[in-house]
Amino acid sequence: MKRAQVCVVLGCCFGMAMTAQTQSRKAGLWEVTSNMTWQQSPFPAGMSGPPNSPFGGGAHTNSVCITQEQIDKFGAPPPQTRGDCQVTNVAKQATGMTAEITCSGSMSGKGTLVASWTDEDHTVSKMHFTGTLQAGPSPKPVEWTVDSTSVFKSADCGNVKPIAAPGK
Repeated sequence: MKRAQVCVVLGCCFGMAMTAQTQSRKAGLWEVTSNMTWQQSPFPAGMSGPPNSPFGGGAHTNSVCITQEQIDKFGAPPPQTRGDCQVTNVAKQATGMTAEITCSGSMSGKGTLVASWTDEDHTVSKMHFTGTLQAGPSPKPVEWTVDSTSVFKSADCGNVKPIAAPGK
């Protein structure tokens, strides 16, 4: 199995869970802390992914820049799809959003995302994904969950670049 491919494909979906939970009314810099749990891992027993990967156990914190356009369209930022994953059925509410993600290619499957705004500066989200990952001659089943929290930091993103919006 090519670890780089796994990271790129899973990063698309992980990005959604990390970023789709930001507050629906504020553009700018957010600090996102996420914890990924594998229910069914494609990695050999005892291995949780490449070294320093967000796909292993434990919390990972990132700074994320969200544009007003992304907030207006999605109620939260879209994931970086890199062409293999599409976000559909986005439903925005005053206190949160839900969406579905469908991936094809070396990783295929479906996921659901539920995010809620606890106040204008804090959010929580949960994404669950089930599918398969092409690893060698036969696909391996995968299932994972990402639980995240976000805290608004500033209207100025500084040197953090905005997340790229999906093409569709």
